[in-house]
Amino acid sequence: MLTRREQIDKTIEWIKEMTAKAHCKGVAVGVSGGIDSAVVAYLIKEAFPDNSVGVIMNIKSNPQDKEDGMKVINGCNIEHLELTLDEPEKLILDQVTDQLKEKNIYSEDSLKMTDANLRARVRMGALYAVANNLGYLVAGTDNAAEMYTGYFTKYGDGGVDMLPIANLPKSEVYEWAKELGIHDDLINKAPSAGLWEGQTDENEMGTTYNYIDMVVSGNRENVPEKDLEIIERLHRVSEHKRVPVPKPPIFK
Repeated sequence: MLTRREQIDKTIEWIKEMTAKAHCKGVAVGVSGGIDSAVVAYLIKEAFPDNSVGVIMNIKSNPQDKEDGMKVINGCNIEHLELTLDEPEKLILDQVTDQLKEKNIYSEDSLKMTDANLRARVRMGALYAVANNLGYLVAGTDNAAEMYTGYFTKYGDGGVDMLPIANLPKSEVYEWAKELGIHDDLINKAPSAGLWEGQTDENEMGTTYNYIDMVVSGNRENVPEKDLEIIERLHRVSEHKRVPVPKPPIFK
């Protein structure tokens, strides 16, 4: 059984291998101020001390998220950029909304999630602009619990070149964070996608990361029935996020 540090070192080597296979020079990651992006930022900094970058991307963001993001940047001493993307995101959303209203097909009920998903996709577009310019790959920050439940935006935070912590249960992400020396404030922070004021991952999903970790690890018999139903429903409806884009057979 490998120690946690040995697992981290193996992952760092894997990041290097994936980058070399892609004929790229380094890796970029979006830094949100959360624990997952913090762990990935530390990993890519160790993998590429001189060819890694963390990008803070503000769109209607809580100022605390930027402050926490800077704790990540300063903690691992990674090169960084800070982008303010409120205006481009608003321009897209307003134009889409206006034209849907003109056609009388606009849904007000869908606006909140439309806005949230658009923010994720605008951020990823900006992150790829950075990565393309530098000849870097883009690392994602989704963990095993998020992968199982589909708790990520398709072609947003899910649209990446590699997923270094996708096999880690959320609980193990915290253990890696401690091993890497990540700031306690980030380890103790409630997980949130920062989609709206007071939003937390667990409240939005309706269950806990602990229960999701148990399902992912095969320990579902100890998960309350209500939570198991929620987790399995999230897994079922998000299947399209985890498979390649479908294409029809060749019709002859």
